[in-house]
Amino acid sequence: MVRSLLVVPLLAAAAGGVWLARGALLRWRDLRAAETYELTGDQRPMLLRAAGAMVCGVCVTALALLTALGTFGGPGAPGPRSGSAEVGSGPGPGSGSVSGSDSDAAAGATRQAAPPAGGNAQAAPAQAAAAPAAATPAVVPGPPPAPAPVASRFDSVGHPGGGELLQSAVLGPDGHPRNVRVWLPAQYAKDPNARFPVVVMHAATPRKTADTEVPDVFEGLGSAVQTGKARPFILVAPEAPNGTAHPCDLVAAAPQAVADDAALRATIAATFRTLPAGPASWGALGVEGGAPCAAAAALARPDLYGAAAAVSGRYDAAALTQTGAEAPGNAAPKLLLAAAKADTAGLDAARKLQTALRGGTGAAARAEVRISDNVQDYTPDRERLRLVRQAAQYLAETLAKTS
Repeated sequence: MVRSLLVVPLLAAAAGGVWLARGALLRWRDLRAAETYELTGDQRPMLLRAAGAMVCGVCVTALALLTALGTFGGPGAPGPRSGSAEVGSGPGPGSGSVSGSDSDAAAGATRQAAPPAGGNAQAAPAQAAAAPAAATPAVVPGPPPAPAPVASRFDSVGHPGGGELLQSAVLGPDGHPRNVRVWLPAQYAKDPNARFPVVVMHAATPRKTADTEVPDVFEGLGSAVQTGKARPFILVAPEAPNGTAHPCDLVAAAPQAVADDAALRATIAATFRTLPAGPASWGALGVEGGAPCAAAAALARPDLYGAAAAVSGRYDAAALTQTGAEAPGNAAPKLLLAAAKADTAGLDAARKLQTALRGGTGAAARAEVRISDNVQDYTPDRERLRLVRQAAQYLAETLAKTS
């Protein structure tokens, strides 16, 4: 019995050591990424986690030895078992029976108290969930009714890039639910009173979110934030719609469907601590196949998205120029078109789009377009990581200027 009790702290120490070692490895990877960008990172978090992992390792070794040798508790360990057996079976003056009746009474009270507690715990969420559901069908006077800002339940699915990744189902522009992932920076949990800008990252594959297409996007974002090159923001990655192999190719036909996702904005604003939706605090991001969607969001609704970064994309310059020409309001779209130095096709597409926008009308002609062509590294994955980090820095700086 005593030996079995040692298993609990042993497993706890082992789990803590694994968690700390994993954290140290992630911090080490962040430091290597920072060195790639010729930046200096803070080594203290990595060293503290590594030291903690070593302490847990020593504890696991000691507990394992104590369990194997049976030295914990001394030779008197079996005593309580024999004593308790005597009390339970002895016919003394009622001490054993009194203890048994008290135990039975406590157990009965526990069994009687448990169902009401469970019922209340189940009834409260049911009533809380019923209240928004009952309020949703209410008719809002005045055309057209705005989407109800109902907070959704987002479940945690991981902690990439030093932040937290959550997922939920949110209604899309077509009225059907779709998966939406939200990445919260580490500062979100550290400062419960702070509100953050939002960047919407578009996907290029039907029924997938952008982070599944670009798995290292959070490493780039986390590196930009942790090194102080970008202020923290919330990243929202909605699932791309179905019906076509390349959803962003529909930009020419229906740019508003990509840019004006009112239900998504209302849900995110009601669920998380965000700055008010608008060009001062909301932007768009697209990588590779999702880049045309990000460009369309900035050009179609500069009154909603203050900036957009399109990375390694291929663009229909004529369609996007027409999209900008038909944009409402007098706001000037702000757009970064980034591609690796070796990506000649991507840079050529970016320059053609820049030229077409300059010769356009309306918001297209007012667009402030920057081209980044200075990223060069050993592998395409490392180049993409640096491009994402550069896009995060541009969005953070541009949104900060407009706030």
